[in-house]
Amino acid sequence: MEGGINAWKGLVAEGPPQSGMAYFSPATKPEEFIALAWFLEDGSRKFYSELVSTLTDRETKELYHELAKAEEHHQASLLKLHGELSGKAPDPGFAGSVIPSGKEGDLMEGGMRVSEALKWAKGKAMTDILELSISLETHAYDLYLKMERQAIDQRSAQVFDLLSREEKEHLERLSSLIEKRMVIRSG
Repeated sequence: MEGGINAWKGLVAEGPPQSGMAYFSPATKPEEFIALAWFLEDGSRKFYSELVSTLTDRETKELYHELAKAEEHHQASLLKLHGELSGKAPDPGFAGSVIPSGKEGDLMEGGMRVSEALKWAKGKAMTDILELSISLETHAYDLYLKMERQAIDQRSAQVFDLLSREEKEHLERLSSLIEKRMVIRSG
């Protein structure tokens, strides 16, 4: 943003009030943090996958498809980390065995419920959906930075560092697309 605070035109952040709520209160042990992160990644994957089925713009559809795949990759990284920390073979059902998936199963990055986000997104402008996605990815980036700092071992810190860097890349791609759409709209 050029001009800093002097360039501000009075715009304020909008969107669902639930976005940005972190949901990590029940976690106390490293495996619980990993399981909750896995649930959030799974929720984001579901959200992005569902959006793909509703989009018509090829570029936007491609980006959301890639984001859904990236969330799967993040889940695999967390699954592997859990296996390394527990000394057990990675089990795809580990997250539910560590923390029952009742309400966690519907959460995504930013602590927002997948069902509420999908309901909110219906009929919204693509710019609004991109802004929500940026908010969610920002919260995921911040979460993984915090988890990296709190990691109890070097391997966990490396995984959370990798995840934070990938979330930052998602932010950059989403920001680039929203900027491109705004230039096209104003041009």
